[in-house]
Amino acid sequence: MKILIIIPTYNESDNVRAITRAVLEVHPLVEILVVDDNSPDGTAALVKEMQQTETRVHLLQRAGKLGLGTAYCEGFLYAIERNYDLVFEMDADFSHDPKEIPKFLEAIENADVVLGSRYLTGVNVVNWPMQRLLLSWFANQYTRWVTRMPIHDATGGYKCFRVDILRTINLKAIHSNGYAFQIEMNFKCWKRGARIVEIPIVFVDRLNGVSKMSKNIIGEAAWLVWKLRFSSLFGRSRRLPARNSKK
Repeated sequence: MKILIIIPTYNESDNVRAITRAVLEVHPLVEILVVDDNSPDGTAALVKEMQQTETRVHLLQRAGKLGLGTAYCEGFLYAIERNYDLVFEMDADFSHDPKEIPKFLEAIENADVVLGSRYLTGVNVVNWPMQRLLLSWFANQYTRWVTRMPIHDATGGYKCFRVDILRTINLKAIHSNGYAFQIEMNFKCWKRGARIVEIPIVFVDRLNGVSKMSKNIIGEAAWLVWKLRFSSLFGRSRRLPARNSKK
Protein backbone atom coordinates (compact mmCIF):
# COMPACT_ATOMS: atom_id res chain seq x y z
CA MET A 1 0.00 0.00 0.00
CA LYS A 2 1.54 3.28 -1.16
CA ILE A 3 0.31 6.27 0.85
CA LEU A 4 0.96 9.91 -0.03
CA ILE A 5 0.10 12.89 2.17
CA ILE A 6 -0.09 16.18 0.28
CA ILE A 7 0.75 19.31 2.25
CA PRO A 8 0.35 22.59 0.34
CA THR A 9 2.52 25.41 1.66
CA TYR A 10 2.87 29.15 1.33
CA ASN A 11 5.07 30.80 3.95
CA GLU A 12 5.01 27.81 6.30
CA SER A 13 8.67 27.88 7.39
CA ASP A 14 7.52 27.97 11.03
CA ASN A 15 5.66 24.68 10.62
CA VAL A 16 6.98 22.60 7.73
CA ARG A 17 9.80 20.76 9.51
CA ALA A 18 7.69 19.94 12.57
CA ILE A 19 4.65 18.74 10.61
CA THR A 20 6.86 16.60 8.36
CA ARG A 21 8.53 14.89 11.31
CA ALA A 22 5.20 14.33 13.03
CA VAL A 23 3.62 12.73 9.95
CA LEU A 24 6.56 10.43 9.21
CA GLU A 25 6.54 9.14 12.78
CA VAL A 26 2.93 7.98 12.52
CA HIS A 27 3.25 5.26 9.88
CA PRO A 28 6.26 3.64 8.17
CA LEU A 29 4.61 3.56 4.72
CA VAL A 30 3.52 7.19 4.63
CA GLU A 31 5.27 9.55 2.23
CA ILE A 32 4.87 13.32 2.04
CA LEU A 33 4.56 15.63 -0.95
CA VAL A 34 5.00 19.30 -0.09
CA VAL A 35 3.51 21.50 -2.81
CA ASP A 36 5.07 24.91 -2.31
CA ASP A 37 3.83 28.05 -4.06
CA ASN A 38 7.20 29.81 -4.23
CA SER A 39 7.12 30.84 -0.56
CA PRO A 40 9.35 33.89 -0.02
CA ASP A 41 10.11 32.74 3.55
CA GLY A 42 12.25 29.80 2.38
CA THR A 43 9.78 26.96 3.01
CA ALA A 44 10.99 25.02 -0.05
CA ALA A 45 14.62 25.31 1.02
CA LEU A 46 13.77 23.70 4.34
CA VAL A 47 12.05 20.83 2.57
CA LYS A 48 15.10 20.31 0.34
CA GLU A 49 17.23 20.19 3.46
CA MET A 50 15.04 17.45 4.91
CA GLN A 51 15.24 15.50 1.66
CA GLN A 52 18.97 15.04 2.20
CA THR A 53 18.26 12.58 5.01
CA GLU A 54 14.66 11.44 4.40
CA THR A 55 13.68 9.64 1.19
CA ARG A 56 9.98 9.75 2.05
CA VAL A 57 9.81 13.53 1.62
CA HIS A 58 9.07 14.92 -1.85
CA LEU A 59 8.77 18.49 -3.11
CA LEU A 60 6.78 20.05 -5.91
CA GLN A 61 7.70 23.71 -6.43
CA ARG A 62 5.35 26.02 -8.30
CA ALA A 63 6.08 29.36 -9.90
CA GLY A 64 3.87 31.46 -7.64
CA LYS A 65 0.89 31.61 -5.32
CA LEU A 66 -1.55 29.64 -7.46
CA GLY A 67 -4.02 28.53 -4.82
CA LEU A 68 -4.94 25.61 -2.61
CA GLY A 69 -7.19 23.79 -5.07
CA THR A 70 -4.70 23.61 -7.93
CA ALA A 71 -1.95 22.65 -5.44
CA TYR A 72 -3.96 19.62 -4.35
CA CYS A 73 -4.89 18.74 -7.94
CA GLU A 74 -1.23 18.77 -8.98
CA GLY A 75 -0.51 16.59 -5.97
CA PHE A 76 -3.30 14.19 -6.98
CA LEU A 77 -1.86 13.94 -10.49
CA TYR A 78 1.57 13.27 -8.97
CA ALA A 79 0.04 10.40 -6.98
CA ILE A 80 -1.80 8.98 -10.01
CA GLU A 81 1.30 9.07 -12.22
CA ARG A 82 3.36 7.25 -9.58
CA ASN A 83 0.71 4.63 -8.76
CA TYR A 84 0.01 5.50 -5.14
CA ASP A 85 -2.98 3.74 -3.60
CA LEU A 86 -4.14 6.36 -1.09
CA VAL A 87 -3.68 10.10 -0.95
CA PHE A 88 -4.38 12.50 1.91
CA GLU A 89 -5.07 16.21 2.14
CA MET A 90 -3.51 17.84 5.21
CA ASP A 91 -2.75 21.37 6.38
CA ALA A 92 0.79 22.33 7.32
CA ASP A 93 -0.14 24.20 10.50
CA PHE A 94 -1.13 21.29 12.81
CA SER A 95 -4.81 22.14 12.63
CA HIS A 96 -5.03 18.55 11.39
CA ASP A 97 -3.52 16.18 13.93
CA PRO A 98 -1.15 13.63 12.30
CA LYS A 99 -2.03 11.17 15.06
CA GLU A 100 -5.45 10.78 13.41
CA ILE A 101 -3.91 9.18 10.29
CA PRO A 102 -4.38 5.56 11.53
CA LYS A 103 -8.10 6.24 11.97
CA PHE A 104 -8.35 7.36 8.36
CA LEU A 105 -6.47 4.27 7.19
CA GLU A 106 -8.84 2.03 9.12
CA ALA A 107 -11.93 3.77 7.75
CA ILE A 108 -10.72 3.75 4.12
CA GLU A 109 -10.72 -0.06 4.13
CA ASN A 110 -14.46 0.11 3.47
CA ALA A 111 -14.69 3.45 1.70
CA ASP A 112 -13.46 5.41 -1.30
CA VAL A 113 -13.22 8.74 0.54
CA VAL A 114 -12.81 9.44 4.25
CA LEU A 115 -13.58 12.92 5.52
CA GLY A 116 -12.35 14.24 8.85
CA SER A 117 -15.46 15.91 10.23
CA ARG A 118 -15.54 18.77 12.73
CA TYR A 119 -19.34 18.56 13.05
CA LEU A 120 -20.21 14.86 13.03
CA THR A 121 -20.43 14.60 16.83
CA GLY A 122 -21.23 18.17 17.78
CA VAL A 123 -18.74 21.00 17.23
CA ASN A 124 -15.11 19.92 17.59
CA VAL A 125 -13.19 23.13 16.90
CA VAL A 126 -10.60 24.72 19.18
CA ASN A 127 -9.40 28.35 19.22
CA TRP A 128 -11.72 29.76 16.57
CA PRO A 129 -13.55 33.04 17.31
CA MET A 130 -17.31 32.58 17.50
CA GLN A 131 -17.87 34.55 14.27
CA ARG A 132 -15.71 32.20 12.23
CA LEU A 133 -17.14 29.11 13.89
CA LEU A 134 -20.69 30.18 13.08
CA LEU A 135 -19.68 31.03 9.53
CA SER A 136 -18.21 27.56 9.03
CA TRP A 137 -21.15 25.77 10.63
CA PHE A 138 -23.78 27.66 8.63
CA ALA A 139 -21.72 27.24 5.43
CA ASN A 140 -21.93 23.49 5.87
CA GLN A 141 -25.67 23.59 6.54
CA TYR A 142 -26.11 25.74 3.43
CA THR A 143 -23.96 23.38 1.33
CA ARG A 144 -25.88 20.33 2.52
CA TRP A 145 -29.22 22.00 1.71
CA VAL A 146 -28.25 23.21 -1.78
CA THR A 147 -26.27 20.21 -3.02
CA ARG A 148 -28.20 17.47 -1.15
CA MET A 149 -24.89 15.82 -0.20
CA PRO A 150 -25.35 13.74 3.00
CA ILE A 151 -22.17 15.19 4.51
CA HIS A 152 -21.88 17.04 7.82
CA ASP A 153 -18.55 18.76 7.07
CA ALA A 154 -18.21 19.42 3.35
CA THR A 155 -15.70 22.26 3.76
CA GLY A 156 -13.12 20.45 5.90
CA GLY A 157 -9.65 19.83 4.50
CA TYR A 158 -8.47 16.67 6.28
CA LYS A 159 -9.26 13.82 3.89
CA CYS A 160 -8.14 10.51 2.49
CA PHE A 161 -8.98 9.36 -1.06
CA ARG A 162 -8.48 6.12 -2.89
CA VAL A 163 -6.52 7.07 -5.98
CA ASP A 164 -9.00 5.07 -8.08
CA ILE A 165 -11.72 7.66 -7.43
CA LEU A 166 -9.36 10.50 -8.34
CA ARG A 167 -8.69 8.82 -11.69
CA THR A 168 -12.37 9.34 -12.63
CA ILE A 169 -12.18 13.13 -12.17
CA ASN A 170 -10.81 15.66 -14.66
CA LEU A 171 -8.45 17.26 -12.16
CA LYS A 172 -7.02 19.71 -14.70
CA ALA A 173 -10.47 21.28 -15.06
CA ILE A 174 -10.77 22.17 -11.37
CA HIS A 175 -9.83 25.75 -10.55
CA SER A 176 -11.69 26.37 -7.27
CA ASN A 177 -9.88 27.08 -4.01
CA GLY A 178 -10.42 26.99 -0.27
CA TYR A 179 -13.90 25.98 0.89
CA ALA A 180 -15.09 25.79 -2.73
CA PHE A 181 -12.43 23.26 -3.69
CA GLN A 182 -13.29 20.98 -0.78
CA ILE A 183 -16.99 21.13 -1.63
CA GLU A 184 -16.34 20.49 -5.33
CA MET A 185 -14.16 17.44 -4.72
CA ASN A 186 -16.71 15.96 -2.31
CA PHE A 187 -19.51 16.60 -4.77
CA LYS A 188 -17.69 15.05 -7.72
CA CYS A 189 -16.83 11.95 -5.71
CA TRP A 190 -20.39 11.66 -4.40
CA LYS A 191 -21.93 11.98 -7.88
CA ARG A 192 -19.64 9.19 -9.07
CA GLY A 193 -21.08 6.87 -6.47
CA ALA A 194 -18.05 6.90 -4.17
CA ARG A 195 -18.48 5.42 -0.72
CA ILE A 196 -17.90 8.44 1.51
CA VAL A 197 -17.34 7.99 5.25
CA GLU A 198 -16.98 10.74 7.85
CA ILE A 199 -14.97 10.25 11.01
CA PRO A 200 -14.88 12.75 13.88
CA ILE A 201 -11.74 14.86 14.33
CA VAL A 202 -10.81 17.78 16.55
CA PHE A 203 -9.75 20.83 14.54
CA VAL A 204 -7.29 23.16 16.30
CA ASP A 205 -6.67 26.59 14.77
CA ARG A 206 -3.08 27.36 13.79
CA LEU A 207 -0.65 28.62 16.42
CA ASN A 208 2.03 29.79 13.95
CA GLY A 209 1.77 31.58 10.63
CA VAL A 210 -1.12 33.44 9.02
CA SER A 211 -4.53 32.10 8.02
CA LYS A 212 -5.28 32.11 4.26
CA MET A 213 -9.03 32.71 4.75
CA SER A 214 -10.54 35.66 2.84
CA LYS A 215 -13.90 37.09 1.72
CA ASN A 216 -13.18 35.93 -1.82
CA ILE A 217 -12.86 32.32 -0.64
CA ILE A 218 -16.21 32.54 1.14
CA GLY A 219 -17.92 34.13 -1.86
CA GLU A 220 -16.51 31.53 -4.24
CA ALA A 221 -17.94 28.71 -2.15
CA ALA A 222 -21.37 30.36 -1.86
CA TRP A 223 -21.66 30.54 -5.65
CA LEU A 224 -20.11 27.17 -6.40
CA VAL A 225 -22.75 25.12 -4.57
CA TRP A 226 -25.44 26.39 -6.95
CA LYS A 227 -23.20 25.79 -9.95
CA LEU A 228 -22.69 22.19 -8.83
CA ARG A 229 -26.40 21.69 -8.17
CA PHE A 230 -27.44 22.92 -11.61
CA SER A 231 -24.66 21.12 -13.44
CA SER A 232 -25.73 17.85 -11.79
CA LEU A 233 -29.29 18.35 -13.02
CA PHE A 234 -28.27 18.72 -16.66
CA GLY A 235 -25.11 16.64 -16.86
CA ARG A 236 -24.02 13.07 -16.35
CA SER A 237 -21.20 11.87 -14.12
CA ARG A 238 -18.89 8.96 -14.71
CA ARG A 239 -19.62 6.53 -11.91
CA LEU A 240 -17.33 4.04 -10.23
CA PRO A 241 -17.81 0.38 -11.11
CA ALA A 242 -19.52 -1.72 -8.46
CA ARG A 243 -17.15 -3.30 -6.01
CA ASN A 244 -17.30 -5.38 -2.87
CA SER A 245 -16.38 -3.83 0.47
CA LYS A 246 -13.01 -4.83 1.87
CA LYS A 247 -12.72 -6.38 5.27
